[in-house]
Amino acid sequence: MRTYDYSSDVELIAIKQSGFKAKYAPQEKIRVLEVSDFPSLGKITAIRFIEWCQKNPGGTISLPTGKTPEHFIYWTSLILKKWEDRNIKKLLEQYNLDFSNKPDMMTFVFVQIDEFFPVNPEHENSFINYIKKFYIKKFGLDEKKAMLMNTWISPRNPDVNLGEIFPDGKVDLSLRYRQPVNRQEQRQQETILDMDQYAMEYEQKIREIGGIGFFLGGIGPDGHIGFNIRGSDHFSTTRLTPINYETAAAAASDLGGIEISRGKIVMTVGIETITLNPTSSIIINAAGESKASVVRDAVMNPPSIIYPATALSKLVGSCFFVTTGAARLLTEREIKQLKENKSIPPMDINRIVIDIAVKLNRRLNSLTVSDLLSDGKGSVLVEKGLDIKQTILSLESTLKEKIEKGTKNIGDTKFLHTGPHHDDIMLGYMPYIIHLVRNPSNSHYFATLTSGFTSVTNAYVVMQLKKLEEFLKTGQYRELSDKGYFNPDNTIATIRDIYHYLDGVAANSVEIQNEASSRRLLRNIISIIKDQDISSIKRKISWFFNYFETSYPGKKDVPDVQMLKGMIREWEEELLWAHLGFNYDHIFHMRLPFYTGDIFTRKPQLQEDIKPVFSLIEKISPDVITVAMDPEASGPDTHYKVLQAIAAALKLYLEKHPEKKVRVWGYRNIWYRFHPSEADIIVPVSMNSFAIIKSAFNICFGSQRSASFPSYEYDGPFCDLAQKIMADQYAMLKICLGREFFYSNPVPRIRATRGLTFLRDMDPEEFFAEARHLKELTETEDTIGRQE
Repeated sequence: MRTYDYSSDVELIAIKQSGFKAKYAPQEKIRVLEVSDFPSLGKITAIRFIEWCQKNPGGTISLPTGKTPEHFIYWTSLILKKWEDRNIKKLLEQYNLDFSNKPDMMTFVFVQIDEFFPVNPEHENSFINYIKKFYIKKFGLDEKKAMLMNTWISPRNPDVNLGEIFPDGKVDLSLRYRQPVNRQEQRQQETILDMDQYAMEYEQKIREIGGIGFFLGGIGPDGHIGFNIRGSDHFSTTRLTPINYETAAAAASDLGGIEISRGKIVMTVGIETITLNPTSSIIINAAGESKASVVRDAVMNPPSIIYPATALSKLVGSCFFVTTGAARLLTEREIKQLKENKSIPPMDINRIVIDIAVKLNRRLNSLTVSDLLSDGKGSVLVEKGLDIKQTILSLESTLKEKIEKGTKNIGDTKFLHTGPHHDDIMLGYMPYIIHLVRNPSNSHYFATLTSGFTSVTNAYVVMQLKKLEEFLKTGQYRELSDKGYFNPDNTIATIRDIYHYLDGVAANSVEIQNEASSRRLLRNIISIIKDQDISSIKRKISWFFNYFETSYPGKKDVPDVQMLKGMIREWEEELLWAHLGFNYDHIFHMRLPFYTGDIFTRKPQLQEDIKPVFSLIEKISPDVITVAMDPEASGPDTHYKVLQAIAAALKLYLEKHPEKKVRVWGYRNIWYRFHPSEADIIVPVSMNSFAIIKSAFNICFGSQRSASFPSYEYDGPFCDLAQKIMADQYAMLKICLGREFFYSNPVPRIRATRGLTFLRDMDPEEFFAEARHLKELTETEDTIGRQE
C-alpha cells in the first residue's frame, strides 16, 4: 500500500490564523480547521489540495459533487490556470507552497465517490457529467486514468442499458435474496448481482492502487459521507445500497422530485474504502449554521454507525474544514470565544440564557446561578460578573414586549412583501399578514423575485396539459374564445380565472377548479407562442407532451418549459393573495434573470436584476419591505441572491429619496429559523391561522401539494413543516415565560397562541450591514479576477 505524505503547512498556518486549536480534546475527536466564511472555505481547501498534489504526484484523489465545492472548484482551477500570476505566487508563498513545483494533474488517478443507480452518464444530473465538467476539464485531469461508476451499462450485456431493465428507475434489492416472479424480475436480479460484482471489482481496483490518498467530501443532512448514510457499517466497502429519506429529499431537486429520488438506490464507496489507507488526507467541508448539528455530532462523538463521519477519527490526516457558522455547536470553541470577548453582546447573552432554560425545562425567572454554572457557556457569564437576576428579569420583559409588538394594530402603512419563491411569504409569516390586512388603512403589495420553475415537476405539467386538452373540446372554451376571453390584453378575464377557481373551491367543485386552471394554462401558452389560433395552440401542446416524454426528470429545461412552469407557480400565488382580496395589480412577478436553473448561478447584475427591483420600490414607495433572510449556506442559494438584489435596489432608492423612511422586516421559513434572541417581532399564531395556512396552501399550490421537493427535516408538504416550526417556537417561549403568561393573558390573541412566528425589524442601515456581512460570508472576492 502506498504511503502518502499527509503533513500540511497549510493546515498548520490556517489553524494558527483561526485562533483556535486543531482539536479540543477530549470533547472533539477529529481535528477542525475553522474559517470565517464560505469562499474562504473553498479557497483554503483548494490550497491544501494543491499542497497535497505537490507532495504526492500520481496519487489517487476523490472529490465531491453538489454545490458545496463551488469555491473549491473556482480557486483550484484559477490557481492551476494562472500559476505564473504574481498574485497566485504570493498566495501560495503565504502557506509555504513551492511555487516552482506546479503539480502535473495528468498524473493523478480520480476515483468517483458515488452515483445514482441507474442513471445515464450523459444526463446533466449524473455525477459523471459533473466530474467531467468541473474536475476533469477544469483541473486538467486525465480522463483515461479516472475510475468512474458506470451505472447505466449492464456488465453482462454492454448493448443493454439499465433504463430498459429498470424502466421506472426503481430497484428492488430484495431480489438479491428472493425468487423472481417473472422474466422482468429475473433480468433485474441478474443485473443487481452483476452490479454487486462490479462494485466488488471497483473496490478491488481501489485497493490495488493503495486506497484513496486525498478524499474531499461534504456531509449530508443525516451526517452521511459519500452515500454512507446513518447506520452504515464503518467497515463497509463499495456497494449498491438504498438511501434514507433525508438523503432522498436532498437529492430530489437533482432527480426531478422526491417521487423519483425516494425509490432510488445508489452505488457508493464504503466508509472503509475512504479510510483504507492510514496515510490518506481526508477533508470534510461544511458551511453554514444549518450544518452545525451534523458537524457537532461527527466531531464530538466516538465512532458510531449513527454518525458515519465519526469513522474518520482513527486517521491522523482527517480534518473538518468548516465555516464559523458550521462550528457554532462545537462547545469548547464557543466558550473560548466568549471568554476572550471583552464584553458579550446582549443578543448572545439572551441566546445563552434561553438555551439553558429550554435545556433544563425551566422558566426564566426560576433559573439560578447554579443553573448557569452547570452550563459551559452559562458559567462564562457568571465568571464575567454578569448580574444574573437583572439579566433574566430584563430578558423576560424583552420577550413579552416582542410578543406584544406582534399583536399591535398597525395602520396607515404601505407594505411591499417580497419572496424569492411564490410560497416563501406564506410559509414565513402568513399569520401576521392575516391580521395586518384587517386594517383598511394599510396597503399591501406582493413581489416574487424569481419564476420558481425548478420546483414544478414534469409529471404535474403533463397532468395539467391533459386537463387543458379536455377543456379545448368543450363548448365552454369555444364560447369564451369567441368573446375574446383569452385575448392577452383582457385583464378582467385574467382576474376572472382566479375568482372562478376560488368559486369552485367554495362550491366544492373540482370540475370548476379544473376548468379555471385550464383557462389560465391556455392563457399562459398563448402568451408563450403569441398566437391565439387553436391549431397553433394544439401544436404547442403536442410539442410540450413530446418534450416531457423524451426528457428526463431533473434536466435543465428549455426556455419555453421554464416559462410555462414559472407561470404555473405565478398562478398559484395569485390564488393565494386573492384569498385576502388582492388582485392582479397588487402582485408582481419579477422573473429576475439570475435564476437560471444551473447548479452554480451568477450573482445578481445591476441592469438585469437590481434595476427592476429598484423600479418596483420606487413605484410603490413602501414604508415596510419584507425580505427572506437566511444565514450563509442555509436554505436555497436563491434566498441569498434575492436578499442582495433587494439590498442593492433599496440602497439606490434611498440615495435618490433620502427623505423616505423605510423599515425592513426579515423573515425565515422552512429552511432555517431565528432564535428568539434574534427576533424583534414575535407574532402569536392561533389554531385559526394554522387552519388558514394549511387550507390555503393545499387549495392554491397544486404543484407543491405532493411535496415533490421537500425539506430533509420533514416528510410532507411545506405548510405542515411551517406549522411544526411555529409550534416548536411557541414551545420554547412557553418554557421561558411559563404557560400562565399565555393561558391567563388578558389579550385574547395571546391566550389563543399555539404557535409563534419570528421576524427581525431593521432600519435600512442595519439591513445593509446584514447584507454586507452575508456577502462577505458567501461570495468570493479576489484580486486575480474571475475566469470564464
